[in-house]
Amino acid sequence: MSDKIYTRQEFLGLSFDPIDIDSARRAVVSRAGGERFSYVVTPNVDHIVGLDRSQDPLLLAAYEGAALCLCDSRILARLAALADIRLPIVPGSDLTRDLLGYALPHGRIAVIGGDPLLHAALEQIYPRFEWLFHAPPMGLRRNADARTAVGDFVVASEADVILFAVGAPQSELLCAEIAARGGARGVALCIGASLEFLTGAKRRAPRWMQRASLEWLFRLLSEPRRLWRRYLVEGPRIFAIWQRWRTARASRDLSGSTPSAGA
Repeated sequence: MSDKIYTRQEFLGLSFDPIDIDSARRAVVSRAGGERFSYVVTPNVDHIVGLDRSQDPLLLAAYEGAALCLCDSRILARLAALADIRLPIVPGSDLTRDLLGYALPHGRIAVIGGDPLLHAALEQIYPRFEWLFHAPPMGLRRNADARTAVGDFVVASEADVILFAVGAPQSELLCAEIAARGGARGVALCIGASLEFLTGAKRRAPRWMQRASLEWLFRLLSEPRRLWRRYLVEGPRIFAIWQRWRTARASRDLSGSTPSAGA
């Protein structure tokens, strides 16, 4: 999908690609196996809150450097709609499911993250792919040697598709580092817990809860000890971030200035 027929849409400081899941799927397939490394990010509320809290220019650059930046949140899409912005929802888990389920006919897939049980399950469920795995240590973001090892693995794998399952913002920062160093190929996706949903290691919210923007509640009830702070303390900050962005946007409109991505 090299020739875009749309303009990226700035929202909450990021430049989103306003395309639906069918277009996103075709774009990823077209990049699979490409000789130039590219990557896809799927920001949700947690990502936006983390980006706002950190004010890290390297993290912002990682999102902005993605070949595709897709909205993975019904809450974000609804907040965008209140500002007359259309952001199609492209859940990263659905995109990963479709790619492995039928969109990618074959190829070499590298996975960063997961454990031996997850790796074995992927090989069993999707035997038409050639799988390669790398399980980095915890604390990846602050471990330069471990990040270098991930980059070395990605380059050596010569994979068509690379799935980063080490969480945000580690996945996005790693992809940006690999793109900057050169030598890698294929397309990478920052996929969060998608593989755990596909292999049954974790349950995903029922469709009705997803449609009602309640997937966060299902996950909170499933893993309260791990996720209570994310959803009950950090998550609600999105409304203050949105209000601040809307106020700044109105000021820019009144002054006649053109907003820039990341503003």
